[in-house]
Parts: sequence; C-alpha cells; structure tokens
Amino acid sequence: MSKKIIFISFVIIIVLGFIGFWYYRETIFSKEILKLEILSHDNVKIGDEIEYTVKYKNNGNFVLENPKLIFELPDNSLTEDSKIRFTQSIKDIYPGDEEFVKFKGRLLGKEGDLKVARAWLSYVPHNLSARYESKTTFTTKIDSIPITLTYDLLSKIEKGKEINYAINYFSNIDYPLENLSIKINSVKGFNFKSADPASLDNFEWKLNTLNKGQGGRVKIKGTILADLGSRLNFSAHLGMWQDGNFITIKEIDQNVEVIQPLLFISQQINGSSNYIASPGETLNYEISLRNIGSTSFDNLFLISRLSGSAFDFSTLKSQEGQTKSNDNLIVFDSRGISALQHLLPQQEAVLYFSVKLKDNWATSELEINNTVIKNKVNVLDISEEFDTKVNTKLEFSQKAYYSNFDGIENSGPIPPEVNKTTTYTINWQVKNYLNNVKNVKIKALLPEGVSLSDNMVPENQAYNFSLDSLSREIVWLAGDLVSGSQISLSFQIALTPSLSQKGMLAGIINQATIFAEDQSTGAVIQSIIPSLDTSLPDNQSNSGKGVVQ
Repeated sequence: MSKKIIFISFVIIIVLGFIGFWYYRETIFSKEILKLEILSHDNVKIGDEIEYTVKYKNNGNFVLENPKLIFELPDNSLTEDSKIRFTQSIKDIYPGDEEFVKFKGRLLGKEGDLKVARAWLSYVPHNLSARYESKTTFTTKIDSIPITLTYDLLSKIEKGKEINYAINYFSNIDYPLENLSIKINSVKGFNFKSADPASLDNFEWKLNTLNKGQGGRVKIKGTILADLGSRLNFSAHLGMWQDGNFITIKEIDQNVEVIQPLLFISQQINGSSNYIASPGETLNYEISLRNIGSTSFDNLFLISRLSGSAFDFSTLKSQEGQTKSNDNLIVFDSRGISALQHLLPQQEAVLYFSVKLKDNWATSELEINNTVIKNKVNVLDISEEFDTKVNTKLEFSQKAYYSNFDGIENSGPIPPEVNKTTTYTINWQVKNYLNNVKNVKIKALLPEGVSLSDNMVPENQAYNFSLDSLSREIVWLAGDLVSGSQISLSFQIALTPSLSQKGMLAGIINQATIFAEDQSTGAVIQSIIPSLDTSLPDNQSNSGKGVVQ
C-alpha cells in the first residue's frame, strides 16, 4: 500500500513539475521588450491631412512571430475609403529590428477637441505559444478652425417686432467639405416664420459642398414674443454628417435683449422715436399726449424744456407754442390749441417745434460715450424726460491700389487688357470718434469679372471675412471699436475684363455699406461709400490708366 502511495506521489510531482516548467516558459517573456509608439503632430487645423507613423522595435532576444498591427484613426476622421480602422499583418520581427508603418487621415471636430489615435501590435515570441499584445495612443489637438460662422443679428429687439436675421458661413479650408448642415436650437420666445433657403423642419439646412473661398448664408424671419427684459439665446451649429452622426465643426451663440418702452407721453424727432442726433442738423420734434385712462383731460398746459450744449436755441421755432429761447423752453397752452382743451380717452394730441444743433459741436471728455441732449416735458403732475443720444461719428473709406500697399503685391497689365487678369488691393478703413461701437460690419458686392484672391492684411481677419458665392457679396465683421480707435483691412481682388468692357473703365468693387451698433445709443449706424473702378483715384502713380485695352 505504501509503494502505491509513493508511486502516485511521484507521478503528481512529475505532472506539477511539467506544468510549472510550461508556466515558467510562458511567463519569462516580457512584452515590454517590444517598443511601440505613434509619431505625429500635436496640433492641427481642421481639414488638414495628418500623417501618423507607427514605429516598433524589438529590444529583446526573441524573434516575434506572426505579428499583426491594428491602427485606429481618431473618431470622425476622413479617409479616401472612409475607413478609420486598419489591420495589417507584418513580417516577423527579429531582435534589434526597427520598422514603421504610416497612415493618413483628416480630423473633424470643434476647436480645442482632443483626438486620440490608437495602435495595437500582437505577436507570438519564438518557441512560445502565448500571444502577446502591446498598445499605445497619440493625442492631437484641433487648435484652429478656418471657418467663419457668424450672426447678422441685433443685440436688442423690441417685443412683438418681426425681425430678419442671417447666419453667415465661409470656408478657408484647403479641402472640400461635404455632407454639411447648419442646425439651430429652438429659441423660447421667438416665433419662427420662414427661412431662405427653406428648411423642412425649420431647424436644419443642408449645404452644398463647400470649397475653400466659398460661403453663403441662411436668412430667417420671425417674431419676438418674449416678455420685456427677457434675454433670448440664439445658437447655431455648422457640422458634417458622418455615418448618421452630426459632427459639429463650428458653433456660435448670441444673446438678444427684449425691449419695449411704454410711455404716456411720447416723443419723436424727425419722424423717429429713437432718433440719433448729429451736429448741424435741424431736429423736428413731435410731442404726443395719449389719454390711456377712462376719463377725459381738460385744459391741458404743457411745458417742454430743452437742455444740452449742442442746441442752438436761437433757432427754436413753433407755430402753436410760445418759444422762449433765453429759457430754452416752449409753452403749449390750451387757450390757443384746441387739442389740449378736451382730450378724450384713447385720444392723442400732437405738438410740434423745431430747433437746430450747432454746426461745430466740440464734446468734452465727460461727454465722450455719454453725448446726450434732453427734453423734459411737464403736463399737470406728469413729468417725462427724453434723452436723445448723439450717435458716434464713424468715418469709413474704401480705396483701391495697384501699387504695393500693405505689403500686398499686385500683378497683371496696367491699363487692364481684355481676357487678362490684373490684381488690385482694396483697402477698407474705419475710424470711430465719439462712442464705443460693436459689431462693426462692412458689406459690398463684387462686380462681374472680379474674384476674390487669398491675400489679406492682417491675416487674422480672414476668420471674420466671408463671401456669399451666389450673390457675390463680401462681408467683413470688423468687431468692436472704442472711441478714438480705428481699424483697417486690405484684401486683393482679381479683374479679368470682358470684350464688352474694352475702351471703358471697369468696376472693381461696388459701393460698400458699413453698419455698427453704437453702445451708447443702441442705434445702428449705416453709411454708404461709392463704388470704385480701374481709374484708381487714390493711387496717383497709376491714376488715369484704367481704360480697358
């Protein structure tokens, strides 16, 4: 019996020893002997082609057999065959061998997104049966999105008012973007009415393929229904559909404040209740009294008193009222004005006077960004003061050059010739004097035969510049300007005259219109500058050489 037990124990020892030897043989190999890494760019612009180099080296004494490499591009990458995961068998890796494999793709995402590429390499060490795997990753940051996406939308809108706003888009990517859409979020308090182009669901607009230098806009109409003082958030996203997923590339948000002044006593100047005065002009005042109560007012007596250094009180006039220029006031008495004798509920009486502002109005430092003229109206025990702010003085110039300007060099024949291309530099300059302004925007149309070139100074303004390829309208969103500051943009256009223009001056840019929101007045400033042609009046060395040959 004891011999049998000894025999069984001996067999067990042999089996355990074999298992231990097999386990030891399988575990003495360390997968750390294979060095696996990915080499590429840390930062890229969206749409740029990026190359990944997967590098591997056998630092051990074993031959690594039957290796298989798997490489995966970051999510939502673009490739020629639409694949982002690649599996590749490679030759056995001998001790000391160092090789690499390359992969290419284009990354999609928002600015600041971190995109992770991954690689796995599996193999079987020589004389072993277990399969090992090494893996690694590489992270790239999308640090630039050369796409313009902007709102053409006021920051303050009256309740109940129908508005039209636009979403402008423009691509400066060296790669055609396909399957694009613009999507907007629902805005509580905004009643969507229509859009151009039309949308099936009023939330998404599918776009045609967008090449570099192309752009467009989506125009939306609706009504503001939110309560007074509400802030509405308008949000839009430009992105690409890929495998049923919407990949956001660019997004914008803008808040709009709902305003609605309600007055018993109202005032209009030159036909406007929100008039912005300017030095040297005549102001025609209309003072309206509306009875919103349930009983009538009899024998009303109204005094309107003006204040402000801009007024020329010697010009104060009124056919119905008594003007007292020394006291800066006008008196309206029911004894001479029938409308003030008996004002029934819901009736309105309108009173008129005019006054001129001084031609030379020099504002003090205290008045800058606070230039205001006032009219205080008193009737019975009701007093209402109206502030009329003075809009900033905004100078805008549009000039054209053939000679080197702002470092932009032009080429082509001067005078221009039929079917030959000549380039010119267009310079836009804006100078602001009185109040801070925001959302400065300039629009112009390119004539037929004129195209936009890539050159622009300063280059960083390219992100604020767009072209609607269909309407040929260019838009520069110059941003905000504080009082006393100026900004300039130079860009290059190319003219190719047609035979019908021979013997004539050719237009190179149509009239330009500037818009800006005065931060002091809240008013939108608008000014138009005439178009320019090849006569180049601002380029003396080439002036008079503009007739097409």
